[in-house]
Amino acid sequence: MISATWWPFGRVPEIDAKELAQALRDDQIQIVDVRTVLEFRRSRIEGARHLPITKLTRDGIGDLHLDPKRPVVAICLTAHRSIPAVRVLRKMGYDARQLRGGMRAWWRAEGACVQGG
Repeated sequence: MISATWWPFGRVPEIDAKELAQALRDDQIQIVDVRTVLEFRRSRIEGARHLPITKLTRDGIGDLHLDPKRPVVAICLTAHRSIPAVRVLRKMGYDARQLRGGMRAWWRAEGACVQGG
């Protein structure tokens, strides 16, 4: 049976696109993008670290070299894959939340993106 941690439903702390944009301008946030490689390459928030949800393990997160003193925002396309990511990050002691509405909300808010890589 799959642990409830991995269910892509339920409530976790969130941040909206406008708040995230301000936190990025103030360099107060770290972003972990848990989408696929293809999704990440097509369009991502500059500075986001990539870790597909399928590789979200203690070792995978450790390889990102996140600052444990700074908040982390997990991002996916529609704010479903990011729910378990937030739960895992919080269990590891990070102040984690998800982007409400995912990248679709970021694009609707006309948030800045980079492509390629």
